[in-house]
Amino acid sequence: MDLRLVGLDAPVLHALHQMMDLSDENSSDKSSHNAPTRSYVRDAKTMAATPADVKEYPNSYAFVIDMPGLKSGDIKVQVEDDNVLVISGERKREEEKEGAKYLIMERRVGKFMRKFVLPENANTDAVSAVCQDGVLSVTVEKLPPPQPKKPRTIEVKIA
Repeated sequence: MDLRLVGLDAPVLHALHQMMDLSDENSSDKSSHNAPTRSYVRDAKTMAATPADVKEYPNSYAFVIDMPGLKSGDIKVQVEDDNVLVISGERKREEEKEGAKYLIMERRVGKFMRKFVLPENANTDAVSAVCQDGVLSVTVEKLPPPQPKKPRTIEVKIA
């Protein structure tokens, strides 16, 4: 059916065609390939919900994260790929007592994770972690600065 017979002119037809093309693009499989995976979104939210302070000292780097109510067994500190510090763990929900129900539930439960790319001068073999009073402190020592190479004298031989 020719829509011009119904009274629709060229600009309106053009706009309708564009809208139909856009809806086809959005519903195609192409757009789903660019969408982030569910696990990626979950990990991104987890990382964003774990605030940290990072300090640099003359001989080390310090990473400080609040971990209220967690035991050291609930926290994992790792170095991946020789330069990525990963702090992760899980806060479990308390077992509900019979007859009790939550009126307000604001404390976070579930997994948490933060990743930090360490600078080149970080000594990944000298990492320590201490959790005290609900605060995790991870210290990464710095490598000593490289010593400048001393000039070496080369003996000149007579040919």
